[in-house]
Amino acid sequence: MNVALASLPAEPGRENEDFAAAAAGAAVLLDGAGVAGAETGCRHGIAWFSSTLGGVLLSSITAHPARPLADCLADSIRVVRSLHEASCDLTYRASPTSTVVAVRIGAGALEYLVLGDSTLLLADQNGKATAITDQRLDEVGKRLRGPVDELPTGSPEHAAALARYRDALTGLRNRPGGFWIAGPDPQAAEHALTGVAPLDSLKSMTLLSDGATRLVDSFDLITWDGMLTILSSSGPDELVRQVREAEASDPVGRRWPRGKTRDDATALHWVL
Repeated sequence: MNVALASLPAEPGRENEDFAAAAAGAAVLLDGAGVAGAETGCRHGIAWFSSTLGGVLLSSITAHPARPLADCLADSIRVVRSLHEASCDLTYRASPTSTVVAVRIGAGALEYLVLGDSTLLLADQNGKATAITDQRLDEVGKRLRGPVDELPTGSPEHAAALARYRDALTGLRNRPGGFWIAGPDPQAAEHALTGVAPLDSLKSMTLLSDGATRLVDSFDLITWDGMLTILSSSGPDELVRQVREAEASDPVGRRWPRGKTRDDATALHWVL
C-alpha cells in the first residue's frame, strides 16, 4: 500500500477539522462542518466529531468487508451519537456535521462512498482523472450565496452576509431539495453517492477535502488532470502548498470570492 497524506489547518495553531486515515484495503476522509459563531449543543466540537466518526467508520468498513459502505456509515453515525448524546444536545440546528469519502478494496473492485462536498479523484491506467463529487451542497449554495460573493472576504459586511447564508444553508441540511451530510441522523447515509470501479482499471485514487480542491473548483487554476499531475509527480504536500500559495495571493477574496479566506486542506493519495 503506497499512501501519502497531507493535511493542514486553515491557520497555524488552529484546530484541524479535517480527518483522513487509511488501513489495509480501506481509507476515509471527513471534513467537519459547523456554523461559525453558532451554539452547537455539543461540548466536544467539530474536530472531535469528524475524527471520531472517521475512526469508527474506518474500523467498520475493514471489520465488515461484505457490508455496504452506506450501512457502515449509518452504523458509525449511530455509534458516535451514542458516545455523546447523553452529554450534548444534538437537536441544535448547528450540531457538528461532516462530509464523508470512504473507499474499500475487495474482490477485484473498488467500492466508494461520497457524502457532502468532498471529492474522490480516480486515475485510470492511462492517467485520465475522474472526479466524483456530491454537487448538492454547491447547487444549493449557488442559489443563496450571491450577496456573500459581492463583498470583500473578512469585512464586517461579508461576515454578516455569510452568517445569514450559513443560517439559510443549515435550514436545508439533510432535507429533500437541500443537501445531505453526516450528522446526528444515520438516515443521511442513505443519500450518499456510492459506486464500484474495476480495480484493474485504476492507477491511483485520492480523497480530498474541499479545502484541497480549491485550485480546480474555486480558483479555476488547474483541471482535475492537472491536479493528478501534481499528485503523481510531487505528492499531496505540493498540492496543499499550491493551495496555500493561491489563497495568500488573494487574501480578501477579491479575485476568488469565498466564505473562508483559508480552509483546512487535506489530501490522501493512494497509488494502487
